[in-house]
Amino acid sequence: MTDMLSRPGARDGGPHQAPGPAPEVTAPTKPVVVSAVISAGACLLTGLLTCAAVAVIGWLAATFGGASGAIRAGASAWLVAHKAGVTLGSGSLTVAPLGLTFFFAWCLYRGGKSAARSSAADRTKDLILLSGVFAGVYGLGALVVALLTADGALKVAPLSAFLGAASLALVAGTLGVLVESGAAQDIADATPKGLRDTVPAAVAAVLTVIAIASVLYGVLLAIHFSRITGMLELLDAGVMGSVVLFAICLMLVPNMVLYVVSFLAGPGFQLGVGTTIAPTGVDVGNLPALPLLAAVPADGATPTYLLALTAVVPLAAGVVAGLVVVRRGLADQDADALGWDAFALRGGIAALLAGVLLYALMAMSGGSAGPGRMSAVGIPAALPAAGVLAAGIAIGASITAAVAASRRPADSEADAAG
Repeated sequence: MTDMLSRPGARDGGPHQAPGPAPEVTAPTKPVVVSAVISAGACLLTGLLTCAAVAVIGWLAATFGGASGAIRAGASAWLVAHKAGVTLGSGSLTVAPLGLTFFFAWCLYRGGKSAARSSAADRTKDLILLSGVFAGVYGLGALVVALLTADGALKVAPLSAFLGAASLALVAGTLGVLVESGAAQDIADATPKGLRDTVPAAVAAVLTVIAIASVLYGVLLAIHFSRITGMLELLDAGVMGSVVLFAICLMLVPNMVLYVVSFLAGPGFQLGVGTTIAPTGVDVGNLPALPLLAAVPADGATPTYLLALTAVVPLAAGVVAGLVVVRRGLADQDADALGWDAFALRGGIAALLAGVLLYALMAMSGGSAGPGRMSAVGIPAALPAAGVLAAGIAIGASITAAVAASRRPADSEADAAG
């Protein structure tokens, strides 16, 4: 695909435009490396300033510490959001607040689009160079931040910071580069139609599971609202402190939703060493006074309706994926040549992709949240949980797609007879 990214009207594509009105004047393009460096630097500053602003607000609300310590805390939060391990005394903090991580990923996606737009890169080698420099510069920035942040009891692994930041920039930035340059459409056009249709079906299944988990989590928070008010009274954070607490909770909401997803899958999750929150039972003991944890069930057996959801949720997500597969498949020009088995296979492939995506999200959501008991938080059985969800989605998607496809000839005959 060396030259497949060149398009009519591109700077190396030749004169392909028909005579007509004079084209609009566009901004001059920048060299690929310069565009990548500028965009990566902008993303780096945006993330650091966001975290520093929240940390400074917290410092203003506190009665101890200095401004430098607040800025260092904000930089540490930025590093943790990139899965860079931060050690403070005898404890470590590796649980990435996924709300913050997703925000940085969105910034990097926009940064990749901006770099591709300003450089007007259209050849494969230029796009590879653009993505590589973008990720490398962002990773080097994280390495420098890690070295400047470490001080006394606060330690940060520079290599971990570089790899975590560069990986996120490579994935999100490359996606932005491909979309802006049009290469994403070229790749989609070169992909077989059947395989291409499984991607939106997989995304629909994942979003369905996450949506149901979000609703369930919201309902549990509403049921235990008295716990939230009790925690807020106990913390007595004040106005500024409440703002910081709200920001922390907002950043951790995606983590909690993914923990609910693992709960619905069966294996469950843990909020400390030796704890278990699963459909088969709950054993957590005392928990930190964090309002987000008010939804955690009390120790003992879980309600029956939660057990029923473990079977219903993946099947419902599979039905959604199967409907997407059928809808997109029937729009194909060669749809008449496809049998029910082809649609069922597409549903199974979509379920597999959904399982991989869910595993990646659940694996990112855990880590260490401090010393002692809180050194193990998250989903220890992320792979089995993703496997259970993928199996349920596969059953729902394959059956739904096969049934919808098998009814198509009968519907066509009835329409012809009418």
